[in-house]
Amino acid sequence: MSLNAEMRRLRELDWRELDIKEAGVWPWSLQLLLCLVLLGVTFFAMHWYLAGPAKEQLEQVRAEEPQLIRDYRSKAAQAANLEAMREQMDVLEARMDTLREMLPSGAEVPALIDNITETALDNQLAIDYIRLRGTAAREHYVEQPFDIQVRGDYHRIAAFLAGVAGLPRIVTLHDMTLAPEGGDGQNLRLSMLARTYSYRQSGEGGS
Repeated sequence: MSLNAEMRRLRELDWRELDIKEAGVWPWSLQLLLCLVLLGVTFFAMHWYLAGPAKEQLEQVRAEEPQLIRDYRSKAAQAANLEAMREQMDVLEARMDTLREMLPSGAEVPALIDNITETALDNQLAIDYIRLRGTAAREHYVEQPFDIQVRGDYHRIAAFLAGVAGLPRIVTLHDMTLAPEGGDGQNLRLSMLARTYSYRQSGEGGS
């Protein structure tokens, strides 16, 4: 059958009388068109079902790409500086060890108080009291405060403060007050709060 005759059949076809049950006797060109439409619908459905999720995943990966590149560059820079960072860590750990050695343990606090007492006596100061307060636990250390009150002239008190600051164990001085002692104005009374610290081991409970 010629193409012209087939096109004439299509033009003369009454589309309202088409019955899907009689598709086998439809013109071959109509059957071909129907197959192409079905093929196109099937292809579109498969593309939507299979390629759609993959496309979404691809877009997500593309969106994450800049952050991944930044992370890679950051880790590459860290890897390049790893040896220098290890050396810095060794220096910091050595400094931390030195500082820990300057912190008295709980058993060494009485000896520290004795050292402060000796420093006051060496500078010929009269000691009113050196009195311990309760300890206070912090995140990484335990704080031991104590009150100090001594009497003497200005220069001896200054030498006493310098001596306390120069002790091998860490002692910090706070809330210092100087008041005249006696009527001559030569002697002074020093009252202050001092604190020393001990290193708190991991898992150690507070006091």
